[in-house]
Amino acid sequence: MGNIVAIVGRPNVGKSTLFNRLTQTRKAIVNEEAGTTRDRQYGKVEWCGQEFSIIDTGGWVVNSEDIFEEEINKQVALAIEEADVILFMVDVKTGAVDLDDHVAAILRRSSKPVILVANKADSNEWQYNAAEFYSFGLGDPFCVSAASGSGTGDLLDEILKRFTKKSEPEIEADIPRFAVVGRPNAGKSSIINAFIGEDRYIVTDIAGTTRDSIYTRYDKFGFDFYLVDTAGIRKKGKVTEDLEYYSVIRSIRAIEASDVCILMIDATRGIEGQDLNIFSLIQKNKKGLVVCVNKWDLVEDKSNKAIQTFENAIRARLAPFVDFPIVYASALTKQRIFKVLESAVQVYKNRQRKIPTSKLNEVMLSAIENYPPPAHKGKYVKIKYVTMLRETYVPTFVFFCNLPQWVKEPYKRYLENKIRETWNFSGTPINIFMREK
Repeated sequence: MGNIVAIVGRPNVGKSTLFNRLTQTRKAIVNEEAGTTRDRQYGKVEWCGQEFSIIDTGGWVVNSEDIFEEEINKQVALAIEEADVILFMVDVKTGAVDLDDHVAAILRRSSKPVILVANKADSNEWQYNAAEFYSFGLGDPFCVSAASGSGTGDLLDEILKRFTKKSEPEIEADIPRFAVVGRPNAGKSSIINAFIGEDRYIVTDIAGTTRDSIYTRYDKFGFDFYLVDTAGIRKKGKVTEDLEYYSVIRSIRAIEASDVCILMIDATRGIEGQDLNIFSLIQKNKKGLVVCVNKWDLVEDKSNKAIQTFENAIRARLAPFVDFPIVYASALTKQRIFKVLESAVQVYKNRQRKIPTSKLNEVMLSAIENYPPPAHKGKYVKIKYVTMLRETYVPTFVFFCNLPQWVKEPYKRYLENKIRETWNFSGTPINIFMREK
């Protein structure tokens, strides 16, 4: 495993800005509002031919009225524990404050190498102010400007010097991405914590707790894929904060970059209008779908009739696409959460499924003969041949006929249903095209 660097410090010293600078991304949300970063955010840094992981953490706070304080501090402590080198960030413009002393005391007790980073040194004059940080007893402060990039090269050189284990280059692989999406408070972070067996993400009853879309590698029990926790997507009219707006945009991008989406539905509320909006977003981007009905432990009536009624309601609301798995689970009790992962993996395999042309023609031409396309203005459509395209992101079938323009959507749905009846394409959209032979 490669080296890991954690960025810690009090709120608003520029941790996320430095994270974005070093990773050359915009993965971490940057805002002047204190407490913007809550979960640990992971990224990759490459410098002088070496690669290492870097963690952005929430600002360390004590005795505040913020309900997230305890959870954020727990995330920071976990980051410190798993890191090989710690970057302790302070603000050279505001100088040393009591909260900095508190964080410094914690870091002095740790056995990890600590680099003191004095941020916001935008000019040489500010570097003289960094002398007061010697009082922390953590060595020489490195003056940088995360916003402009000044001094970050020297900082990266120093980080490489502090590594005690040799970094191993990770093998690039085409690893599936499963995005967990849904309304706020549907249990997205809770179920990922249950999947990986640790409190990786902050969980509270407050909508909007998760703000970044965060990737977690899952390589247990023979599986190997990325899980993506996303911010809850709510209606535009209810998005009041700039931060939430950016979080929703990140969630939409996570859907666009995923292979399979796990749509979380609150069992106590049923399927609502915003669930349909998220589903339409998944459909528009041609992503695989698994519906997870979470909080099933809170439902009193768990009879087969109640389950069938719930399932019929979901499929009716999401029609005409009804061929997808539905799993009734509980992130709290971990009931059937492994089934959710198995279903997502199966949907991903279904997306990769290839049907031999000979078998495809044998089945589909027989179905077309039994129920040919309707005639149009006295002209008959004759479908002669069908093939499945190989190098496509979504299963794609091309039917060759004499009058492709007269084959309408209802008949295409008939062809799709016949394909789904014969082969397992559950959870994945199918493209059907008509071409002139």
